[in-house]
Parts: sequence; structure tokens; C-alpha cells
Amino acid sequence: MASLIPGFEYDIFISYRQKDNKHDGWVTEFVDNLKGELESTFKEEVSVYFDINSHDGLLETHDVDASLKEKLKCLIFIPIISRTYCDPKSFAWEHEFKAFVEQASQDQFGLKVKLPNGNVANRVLPVRIYDLDSADIKLCESVLGGVLRSVEFIYKSAGINRPLLSKEENPQDNLNHTNYRDQINKVANSIKEIISAIGQHSQSKEETPRDVFQQKPLPRKSNKTKIIAGSVIALTVIILGIVFIPKLFRSEEQPEKSIAVLPFENLSVDEDQVWFSEGITDVIINQLSKISGLRVLSRTSALKYKGNEGKESVLEIGKELGVNYIIEGTVQRQENKMRISVQLIRVLNEGHIWSGLYDREWKDIFDVQSEIAQRIAGELKTILTPEEKELIEKNQTKNADAYQLYLQGRYFWYRRTKEDLQRSVEYFEKALAIDPDYALAYAGLADAYFIQAFWGWLPWDEGTTRSKELAIKALDIDRNLAEAHTVLGAILNYKEWKWEEAQKELQLAIKLNPKFVTAHHYYSELQDILRHNSEARKHINIALQLDPFLPVLHSLSSGYYYNEGKLNESLNECLVLEELDLDGLGHFADFI
Repeated sequence: MASLIPGFEYDIFISYRQKDNKHDGWVTEFVDNLKGELESTFKEEVSVYFDINSHDGLLETHDVDASLKEKLKCLIFIPIISRTYCDPKSFAWEHEFKAFVEQASQDQFGLKVKLPNGNVANRVLPVRIYDLDSADIKLCESVLGGVLRSVEFIYKSAGINRPLLSKEENPQDNLNHTNYRDQINKVANSIKEIISAIGQHSQSKEETPRDVFQQKPLPRKSNKTKIIAGSVIALTVIILGIVFIPKLFRSEEQPEKSIAVLPFENLSVDEDQVWFSEGITDVIINQLSKISGLRVLSRTSALKYKGNEGKESVLEIGKELGVNYIIEGTVQRQENKMRISVQLIRVLNEGHIWSGLYDREWKDIFDVQSEIAQRIAGELKTILTPEEKELIEKNQTKNADAYQLYLQGRYFWYRRTKEDLQRSVEYFEKALAIDPDYALAYAGLADAYFIQAFWGWLPWDEGTTRSKELAIKALDIDRNLAEAHTVLGAILNYKEWKWEEAQKELQLAIKLNPKFVTAHHYYSELQDILRHNSEARKHINIALQLDPFLPVLHSLSSGYYYNEGKLNESLNECLVLEELDLDGLGHFADFI
């Protein structure tokens, strides 16, 4: 059967290791189910090449005949990625996977195609049936030239890592929450998107008149003309050589080490564990922010990509956020066990730099988050100062239970509703009941009281007085806590109008943590009150660089421009504010 697109043998080529089909016929069943799904997805009949008698093991006697090469002329290549597939000595790897990538990279459509929705998809559509070691992931990505993005058919539970079955006996125990039928549908939908994109590309090429690209004959030049032209070219080459050749021997300038940490995906069975995924995201952001050689975006701007699940490519996200590197990952928690998977990706070519998998107990969380931050810094060739290393390894508490309660408190604090702030107070107080010397929990509690008072959910005097007491208590324990200096500076500014004292507190907070957005935010407002326009502008710009999608910053920036008489710039900020998805950003639309 021919392909839907002329010039191709098949629409889909299924590649697998015979070992993964020999025992229970998993691949055969997958192909049968996929064919059935394709019949209900496409009006036309889609051709699939699947060799049920495939043999493994690349021997010296093997000679790949031309018929296989012809069969590889397909629109989409689906490798069944298993623990045995990632083997450079196997027949499927060398003569199917690598051969298709090389062949597709050189045909008229290329290895990657632009989808109708504007995203880019690889014509290799991996189906993964096992969690892989990081070395195997790197091996796959070295062939693909980018991040391994697969449709997963993996059943995970304590001590179990196997292919997902079409009829699971205990589907609720699967930590990945994947449903076989849904995953089959996801594969079929992805196939339809890719084939539609190729079809549109093929049609547009056929509709282009051939004579548009015909070369027009050039008038013949005389020898005199050639001599003059040659002399000019030679002189130009000499000049260019003098100017530019030395630059060829300079080392290539390193891209800015700017990073966005995308919200980690929660794979835990218990939906109440969502605080864990957001908490780990915040922790990694905070840890990396302590490193002077890195520019790390704050959480709000990355939060809009929560649940992105491939809707936007790494390249598109990187361009939107203005960063050169992306960190993404997943977390799972079951009782006292946790699994954290982290990937560091270069935006420019979606190249996989490093991935790490941490299977630990919850009590080891402090070591894990320190290891992740230091490993990322090392992969980006960033040298840590002794002070930075000490900051990364420093823990505000040694009690893992108190730390968990603090993360839960911050989770509700970030949601910024009246009810959620009340819940955050409960969690911070529980953390302090376990560890009365937990300075960061006192700072969180001070934050919660201050915001409740600011929005009128607590009497102003009562809320701000309690907030100030808690901030001072935090500073009694740790004088170098930027969060506590920030909330104290806010109270001295907004309530007590002690602007000189407020300025000292906020300046100290910025000195202690130059990448703390809230400190720059509050300090810019103080400078605006004092009519120090240039200082207000400087710090609101720093805040915007760290958190470009935080609405309150654009609102303040617009007001500052207006005060300076820069009406066009003020209007532009209003337009940016209008374009931001305030609902998608949740309560960060609030102005504090």
C-alpha cells in the first residue's frame, strides 16, 4: 500500500526490539490498537509498516538490502523505546532509527515539520514503554538532535517499571496516571497533526509555478571586465582578512546563562501533593538565584507554562521568556519516598545538556536540592564562590517535617485568596511548633499577615503590627534573611511612613538577595513616593527582567513612565498588561 504522500512507501514505520514483543506480544497488540484508532482518525487509509518477524542482533553477516531502505521512506517513524532498544549494536538502532533520521533529514520535508498550530514536531514519534537511565536518554537525544519527547506507555509503582497494559488490573496504582486507551488516541492525534503538516507543505510546493525559480541567463562579460572584477574581489578579501580573520581564532562568546525553571509536573497519586511539585520548583529557583553567574527568572513568569505538556516547544518558551536555558522535570511522592526527575535543556537547538533522577527518602530533600543546584551550575560551567556554595548548602531548618509544612504554607500563600492565606498561616504555625527557631517560617507568617491586612481581610493595625513582630523575630534568628528585611521595609514604608528606615531595610534585602523580585518591587515604589524617578525606574526594570509576566510590575512601570511624561512608553505598558493572561496567572494579578 502506498503512502498518502506521493514518493513515499509507507505513512508509518514501526521499529522495535524483538525482545520487547517475544514474551507477551506487547508491540503487536499496540500496532493493532493503533491501526484501529487510525481508522477512526483518518478519512483515508493510513499505511503502516510493521515486521512481525523482526530479528535482533547486528552480525557481521548482515547485509541491509535495498528493500528495507525503501520501506524507511515513510512520513513518520515510531520507535518503541525500551531499555533494550537503546543499544547502538542492535539492528533496529543502527539500520532503522539512525537510518531514518539521516534519510528524513535530507528529504524534501526535513526531520522537523511545522504543525498547523505553529508548533514544530519531529517526524520521529517515540513511544516509550520503560523509564530510562539518563545515559540511554542522552543516547536517544544524540541521534534526534534534541530533547526526547515521547508518548509514554509506562506503568510505575513502588519497585515497578514496566509497559502499560491495555487492560490493567489495578490502574489506580499507576503513579503515572496514564490510561492505555488515551495514550493510543494521543499517538493517533500526533500522527494526524504531522501528516496534515506534511500534506500542506507538499501541496504548497506543488502549487508554486516552476518557472519562478528558473535562473535567467546572465550577459557574458569581457576579459577586461573579469580582470577588473577580480582585482576588486582580491582587494576586498585582503581587507576583510585583515579585519576579520583574527576574530576567527577567538573563542566563541558564551551565551548568557539565563534560566527559566518551568513548573514541575506532579506525578503523585495523591492530588493533594501538588504543593510538592510547586514547592520543588520554587526551591530550585531560589537555590539557583543564589549564584551570581546565573540570571534566573522568578516563578510567576514560568507559572503560565504549568500544564504546557508540549503545547509550546522549548524554543518558543525560551524566546517568550528571553532565556537561553530551560529546566523542566517531574516529581512523585508516596509516603516518605520521593522521586525527582530534572532536565537541563539548551533553548537554541533544544539540546539536552543534563538530566538527573533522584530516588530518595523525604528526609534527604535538603541534600537533593543542593545537589541539583550545584550540578546545574557545574553543567553550565559556572564557578561557585565559597559564599555561594555555603548559601546553597545552608538550610533554615534541619527538620524535614517542618520544611514540608513550610512549603505547604508557601503554596497557599502564593494563591493569594482570603481562604488560602488563612490556610498558609496554619501551616506556617505548624512548622514553627515543630521548629521554633525556623526563621523562614516566621518570615512567611509575617508575609501572610501583611497581605491580609493590605487587602482588608484583617484590621490594618492588627495585621501590620503582628507582621512586624514576626519579621523582627525572624531577624533575631537570622539577620541575613532577605525575606524578613523586605516585609519589614514594606511596613515601615506603607504603614509607618519611616522612609529612611524603610530604604535601609529594602536596600539590605537587595544586597542579601539581588534577585529577589519583591524587594526590587517594594523599593521601586518607595523611590517613586520620594520622587526619585531614575531609581524607581532602575529597580522596576530589574524586577521586570527577573519576572517579565508579573502584571503588577507592568502596572507600576506604566505609572512611573506617566510621572516622567513618557506617555507612549506608559501606553505600551498598559497594552502589555492588557495582553497578559491574568486568569492564567491566578492571583498574581493582585498588586502586591
